[in-house]
Amino acid sequence: MIVGVLKEIKPEENRVAMTPAGVEVLKQNGHQVLIEKDAGLGSGFSNEEYAQAGAEIIDTPQQVYARAEMVMHVKEPLPSEYDLIRENQIVFTYLHLAANQELTLALIKSKAICIAYETIQKADGTLPLLTPMSEVAGRMATQQAAKYLEKAYGGYGVLLGGVPGVEPATVVIIGGGTVGINAAKMACGLGAKVYILDMCLERLRYLSDIMPSNCIPLMSSPATIRELAKRADVIIGAVLIPGAKAPKLVDRETLKIMKKGSVLIDVAIDQGGCFETSKPTTHSKPIYEIDGVIHYCVANMPGAVPKTSTLALTNATLPYALEIANKGWKKALEENREIKLGANVIQGKITYKAVADTFNLDYTPVEQVLS
Repeated sequence: MIVGVLKEIKPEENRVAMTPAGVEVLKQNGHQVLIEKDAGLGSGFSNEEYAQAGAEIIDTPQQVYARAEMVMHVKEPLPSEYDLIRENQIVFTYLHLAANQELTLALIKSKAICIAYETIQKADGTLPLLTPMSEVAGRMATQQAAKYLEKAYGGYGVLLGGVPGVEPATVVIIGGGTVGINAAKMACGLGAKVYILDMCLERLRYLSDIMPSNCIPLMSSPATIRELAKRADVIIGAVLIPGAKAPKLVDRETLKIMKKGSVLIDVAIDQGGCFETSKPTTHSKPIYEIDGVIHYCVANMPGAVPKTSTLALTNATLPYALEIANKGWKKALEENREIKLGANVIQGKITYKAVADTFNLDYTPVEQVLS
């Protein structure tokens, strides 16, 4: 199979979908790899390194799309790419379609095979291609919170961990999954007082067992969120419903009872955001203020640490990309339930129910397409 790796064009996105080591593995399995020129520079990988691994360096995205049977991105295709996607071409990347109707309709129109990293799911419910980026984003969320609490950025002027004789900051994390637990680890390690909320009692028991004493797991509810919001210096939104739009868990009214200079970090912004007042921001303009509360809603947080992120992402995506390339998309979907769950749009049909439901569009089970 001819696999094309595209340069990211989302603002300030420096990750790349494949490392030179990943290229070498694909080549060893008999596949041809096209790398768009300079695609890896932001992550510290030169064109020469890709060429040495066996890739062909391609000048333009148009040429990659024209030749590749499968194209790989990190972020979703942008409008300038919609018309380049070919019928039956495999598009393998993060899609987050439930937060983007324009992209959903464009992919339907393209009749391509669109497999989303974020909905590939193991039997135990874990999301193996979302996990590494969630680990990065969770840890970054606490780093960013600590920074934007500083007075220079309009923050409350609180050191996250305090000092002897001075109370530490209070951090509220909504969601006890991969993002939440990584954010909590960082916040606890810095000495903050941390509340981590979740709606699954088994998850709360697990968190209670493994987290240090300055982390308090609590059952999530609107009343609990409102009560903790009054005390919070930081609220980190870390909720995820696979493939679906994030629920709004902090409304505009709640902002009015929060401290002026407190910080909201919305890690769910890729899925529409879990705060009513959230809107996507960028690394160059990461924050804005509403009712005295600082909002950080960068939609590609791991893009700020591209070297770490690219290595972690390739570790996770390569086995699936290799299976799709080795078997072809149909056989890969038929034989691997995890990849089948990643199928969001196939040949003009929405095959992921949460996406269809979000936009009130027709849903076609993937089994029906395969048959």
